[in-house]
Amino acid sequence: MNRNDAPKTPATFHVKSFGCQMNVYDGERMAEMLGERGMTAAAEGAEADLVILNTCHIREKAVDKVYSDIGRMTREDGSRPMIAVAGCVAQAEGSEIQRRARNVDIVVGPQAYHRLPDLIDKAGRGEAAVDTDMPLASKFGALPARTKQARPTAFLTIMEGCDKFCTYCVVPYTRGAEISRTWSAILDEAKALIDGGVREITLLGQNVNAWEGQDDKGRTQGMDGLVRELAKIDALKRIRYTTSHPNDMNDGLIAAHGDEPKLMPFLHLPVQSGNDRVLKAMNRSHSADSYLRIIDRVREARPDIALSGDFIVGFPGETDAEFEDTLKIVEQVRYAQCYSFKYSPRPGTPAADMDHQIPAALMDERLARLQAVINRHQAEFNAATVGRRTEILLERKGRHPGQLIGKSPWLQSVVVTAPDLSIGDMVEVDIISAGPNSLAGQPSRRKAA
Repeated sequence: MNRNDAPKTPATFHVKSFGCQMNVYDGERMAEMLGERGMTAAAEGAEADLVILNTCHIREKAVDKVYSDIGRMTREDGSRPMIAVAGCVAQAEGSEIQRRARNVDIVVGPQAYHRLPDLIDKAGRGEAAVDTDMPLASKFGALPARTKQARPTAFLTIMEGCDKFCTYCVVPYTRGAEISRTWSAILDEAKALIDGGVREITLLGQNVNAWEGQDDKGRTQGMDGLVRELAKIDALKRIRYTTSHPNDMNDGLIAAHGDEPKLMPFLHLPVQSGNDRVLKAMNRSHSADSYLRIIDRVREARPDIALSGDFIVGFPGETDAEFEDTLKIVEQVRYAQCYSFKYSPRPGTPAADMDHQIPAALMDERLARLQAVINRHQAEFNAATVGRRTEILLERKGRHPGQLIGKSPWLQSVVVTAPDLSIGDMVEVDIISAGPNSLAGQPSRRKAA
């Protein structure tokens, strides 16, 4: 199979996004762009003319999965779709992807996907279709207006890139330097989403709380100012954000958690390790103590806040005692949920060349111990919610007739049986039981506003 076997003018498409929420956002924007071109999303179960693999490069297994998916694209009759590899793997590997997988027609990085229609045309003509540029001009201005969303929640990217250069991370190399979108562009996109039925917006960025811009009166604003402005829109009921960095968790944003009701009581604030030597080796630029002081201030502002974090076990040189420090910080914070991973060396990052790489078996053992503690805390947090009355935003259907699933303010999935309610409703519920990953709720007598 070679690139000339692909459809010349694809009419249908399917976008498969891997990894972070920003990839989900990018996938939605690609779909909207292709829709404006006249293409349609392939029906569920149907074979698309164009398949876009919107990739993640954070861990080695994610990269392997992309190549595995590419290898399965050829159909029984020998035909195949036009294949595009987008996202961070595309940025990191460029034309090397087409050398490894001859049936890939298009390679496009995360800062260049607004040029996807032109690349499709090039691929249809049998021309080289690789674009991994990181143009200074914002791609967002080249994207179409937001369309009506199928769900009442939406992601909205407000900044991209990263200037932190953690030694294990490829993001500065695949997404570029930190760039904040303008105040007006963010508000315009938010209003378009809300006009289309969205009731909850999650603001996105690699370091989302580093966002900074000028408001419509020329005043410099941080993300707290942006949150407060968005909260003035009546039809918008909830605001969330991710992913934040401890160094950008400033006084204004902490205060907003205490006095802006639409900003949900949930904070994802990665620490990665509980040991200062490891944090320094990671170039995290904060200490365990400074991180804990931030947590204390956030909890003082919003006592009911739920906390989430990221952890890496088995960073090069991590000793048993240093890993124990990570367990200690987890016990101290008691996260409502967490993401935890074994260290995965990424080519081109400083940590990949560090001495004292940790054996896989030891990383497995440490990860199991860490996740046992995290899972216990999550179950305890969920159990403590039983008996509480709260609002949920219904987002999707459940497994059984009349069953709907929504999110609590603390980002827990809540399952209710309510045939008279609809997706998009906000409803007051009593939490009646809790499992390790979800809650069961019973609607109270009234629907929320």
